[in-house]
Formats: sequence, structure tokens, C-alpha cells
Amino acid sequence: MARNLLTNGEGLYAGQSLVVEQYTFIMQDDCNLVLYEYSTPIWASNTGVTGKNGCRAVMQADGNFVVYDVNGRPVWASNSRRGNGNYILVLQKDRNVVIYGSDIWFYWTY
Repeated sequence: MARNLLTNGEGLYAGQSLVVEQYTFIMQDDCNLVLYEYSTPIWASNTGVTGKNGCRAVMQADGNFVVYDVNGRPVWASNSRRGNGNYILVLQKDRNVVIYGSDIWFYWTY
């Protein structure tokens, strides 16, 4: 069964994705985090320049969603840090990627 959410500390490693209906949010092997509608990319983190396997995207306990390169360096962030708490990142049916928390919500819309 496909997942469409990440909780604190969970992440996407190369080849892993969140899926809901026709949308796929995937951490590609080239270190680029991409949102697809069917097979058409509609958003990308543009972090694929590293071209190395081993990247990951993590939903952190501070509310920030971050892509780390193979060396553990942050190469992209949602800039949604709000302090430690319980956060959940959801790929929604309306193609928005939303971070929900006890006191905030933050979303990308395309």
C-alpha cells in the first residue's frame, strides 16, 4: 500500500516516494526531490546537480523538511522550522505538499 505522509524523523531515500492518486513525490537517485503528476514533473528541488546516490529528504522534529546530500550536508529546505514538536508532511490529493504541526501549517502549492 502506498504511503502519502511522513512523520518526525521519517524520510525518503533514493528511489523512495510518497504517492496519492496521480501524484508522486520522489527522492530520485540523482538527489533531486521531484513532484510528478502522472509522468510529468510539476516541481523539483533542483538538487540533482550532486548526481550522487545516497541523498535523503527528512521530516525533522523542528518542522523543517530538508534534503541532505550523500555527505550529510543540507542542500534544500522547506524553511518551515518552528521549534520541536509533532509534525507531519502530507502529499494531498489536491497536489499540495503540506506540513502540519500543533501550532503551524506550511504548504507548497503548484
